[in-house]
Amino acid sequence: MAKEKGRKLIAQNKKARHDYLIIDTYEAGLVLTGTEVKSLRQGRASLVDGFVQLDGNEAWLYNVHVPEYTQGTWTNHSARRKRKLLLHRAEIDKLESKTGETGHTIVPLALYFKDGRAKVEIALAKGKKEYDKRQALREKQDRRETDRAIAAVKRRQRGA
Repeated sequence: MAKEKGRKLIAQNKKARHDYLIIDTYEAGLVLTGTEVKSLRQGRASLVDGFVQLDGNEAWLYNVHVPEYTQGTWTNHSARRKRKLLLHRAEIDKLESKTGETGHTIVPLALYFKDGRAKVEIALAKGKKEYDKRQALREKQDRRETDRAIAAVKRRQRGA
């Protein structure tokens, strides 16, 4: 059997990029049971309510929903159990010092397989205020409108 290469996305937390200002991102491994891996291979997971908490010298992922494996037996996992993250000591120390500051938190952005191993992309983030969210939406709309206008001008130039 050939070893799989590349990155295969399982789940993404798009709301996190809207609700938080992303300061720094990290890639962490996950400690999973067999049925969790099989369920993830079917492409089933949700990061919506997920968050990371540092406990002593370890990082834990909470509230990530990995549904039970359909063909699983009594060995099946619970859907919302806490899962250990595999990070380097320096990364954990850095995250711990940054989350001590007010308003900073750690959120999962994406869950994926990289070269056959389950990984989660986590981000050190700061919560956005309501007006920041509105301003970001306005900037996105303005950017989209200018792109459309430029594309229309280019189409007219090609046609003429």
